[in-house]
Amino acid sequence: MNLRFLTAASVAALLAGSAQAEMVLHVLHTNDLHSRIEPINKYDSTCEDEAIEAGACFGGVARVAHKVHELRDQIRAEGGNVIVLDAGDQYQGSLFYTTYKGKDVVEFMTDIGYDAMAVGNHEFDDGPEGLALLADGVDFPIVSGNLDLSRSNVLKGKIEDSVILDVGGEKIGIVSALALDTPETSSPGANVIFKDDVESLRADVDELEAEGVNKIIALTHVGYLRDQLLAREVAGLDAVIGGHSHSLLGDMDGAEGPYPTMVAAADGAEVPVAQAYAYSKYLGHLVLTFDDDGRLLKAEGQPVLLDSSVPENAEIAARVKEMAAPIQELRQKVVAEAAETIDGDRASCRARECAMGVLVADAMLDRVKDQGITIAITNGGGLRASIDAGPVTMGEIYTVLPFQNTLATFQLAGADIVTALENGASQYEEVAGRFAQVAGLKYTVDPAAEPGQRISDVMVQQDGDWVPIDPEAVYGVVSNNYMRGGGDGYSIFATAARNAYDFGPDLAEVLADYMAGQQAYQPHLPGRITVK
Repeated sequence: MNLRFLTAASVAALLAGSAQAEMVLHVLHTNDLHSRIEPINKYDSTCEDEAIEAGACFGGVARVAHKVHELRDQIRAEGGNVIVLDAGDQYQGSLFYTTYKGKDVVEFMTDIGYDAMAVGNHEFDDGPEGLALLADGVDFPIVSGNLDLSRSNVLKGKIEDSVILDVGGEKIGIVSALALDTPETSSPGANVIFKDDVESLRADVDELEAEGVNKIIALTHVGYLRDQLLAREVAGLDAVIGGHSHSLLGDMDGAEGPYPTMVAAADGAEVPVAQAYAYSKYLGHLVLTFDDDGRLLKAEGQPVLLDSSVPENAEIAARVKEMAAPIQELRQKVVAEAAETIDGDRASCRARECAMGVLVADAMLDRVKDQGITIAITNGGGLRASIDAGPVTMGEIYTVLPFQNTLATFQLAGADIVTALENGASQYEEVAGRFAQVAGLKYTVDPAAEPGQRISDVMVQQDGDWVPIDPEAVYGVVSNNYMRGGGDGYSIFATAARNAYDFGPDLAEVLADYMAGQQAYQPHLPGRITVK
C-alpha cells in the first residue's frame, strides 16, 4: 500500500485486515533531520522564497508535526496502536543549530510528541554537554545501549540502555546502539565509553525478555548495512528502525532497498529493517502485526513523502518563522553566483570526485597557497548539501559547511599522505564520510581491494607537471581542524603532522570569499580521483 496518500479509510483497512491478530503496531519514524527545522529544497538545503512560492519544498518540522499528528489521530480513532520514534542526528546541519545549539530541537521534538529517540553521533558535536541539554529538555526517553556513561558526570543517568513503552496495554521494548566510530566522527570525549553493539543489544534484549517483553524494536544509529547485520545476529529483535546512512528505502527511484528490508535472522525469524532517508523529507510508517505470543506475523509500509501537498502545522510554522528572524539577514546575504548546480550530494562526495569537493578543496588551497601549502584534503562527509544555479547566499554556504571548522595547515611526509588517503577509502562500502576530496593531488581508489591497499597512482603537482608522490618528501597540507585532530579516522594527521596550525579562518567564510572572487563559479570535475 502506498502510504504517501494515507487516509483514515486506508488506515482502517490496515487495522481491519489484521483484526484476528493480537496487536497491530504503527511505527512512525524519522532519522537524520540534521537541523532542517525549516522546509528544504530538492538539494536538501533550506528552501528559498521562490521555491516556497512554487510549492517545491519538502519537510521541515512543521510539516513533520502535521503528518505525525494526522496519522496518530487517525490510527487511534480506529482503535489502533502507534508510537513515534527518532533514530538520531537531530543536531547539526543549518544555521538553526549554529544559533540555538539544540534548544530548538528540544522544543520541536516535544511539540511533535516523540515516544523515544536514539542518540546519533552528531548529538555529541558540542561534546557531552550538547547531548545533556537534549536529554534534560525533552519529556521522552533518549536511549543508547552500547554507551557506558558511568564515568561521565555530564551524562550519567540521563541516557537509557533500553526502554519499555506501554502501548495499548502491551509492552514494547526499545533497545539501541550508536555507531562505534563516533569518537572519530564527533566529540563524545574520553569519559563516554563505547561497547560492542551486537553484544550490548543481545544483553538488552535478554533483559527485556526476562521482564516479560515479547515485542522488541532496535532503534539504532549505525547505518543500513550494519542494521542488516544486527537483524541477522541479534536474536529476539522484531524490527530495526535505523539512521546514520541516510538510506532511502521503498519503491521510489533511487532507493537503496525495499521498505522494509526483510532480513533472515540466525534464529529463523524474518526481521524488517526500515529507515526514512534524512533531512525531514520523509516520515517512515512501518506497520507491524503480532500474534498473541508476540511473534511477528507481517511487516508492511512505505515512507511518506512530505512534499508541499502536506500542510504545515500552523503554530509550529509560526514559531519557526519567529526563531528564524534573527538569522535571516545573514542567511539572505548574496555572496556569489553559481553558473550551474554544484553537486554536493552525499552519494557523490563519499564515493568519487564531486563538484562540491573540488570547489571546497580549491577554496582551501587558494587561501593558503602563499604559505608553502600545495595539497588540500577534506572529508566528503563534511559537505552537507548542493548549491543550485544562480545567486549563492551565505545561508547556502553554511548549509554546505555547517560545522564551524577552521582551516588547519601542517607538513606531512608523502608516505603519511598516502596513509591518510587509505583511511579515506577504508570504509568505502559503507559510504563513510571520511572519503577524501582533494586539490593539488591525484589518486586512484580500488573499492574491491582490501582496506589499507585501495590507493594507488598518487600524483602531486611539481613545476606545473604531475609527478608520483615521494614517500620521503615533506609536503604542505591544508585540511580542517576536525580532521587534523584525528576526526573521521585521520589519526595520521594528529600523530605525524609537523608545524601544525589549527586556528585558521572558518571554512564557510573561506568558501564564501573564494566564490565571491569568481565571476560566476562554473562547477567542474578535473579528474583528481579515479575509481576503478
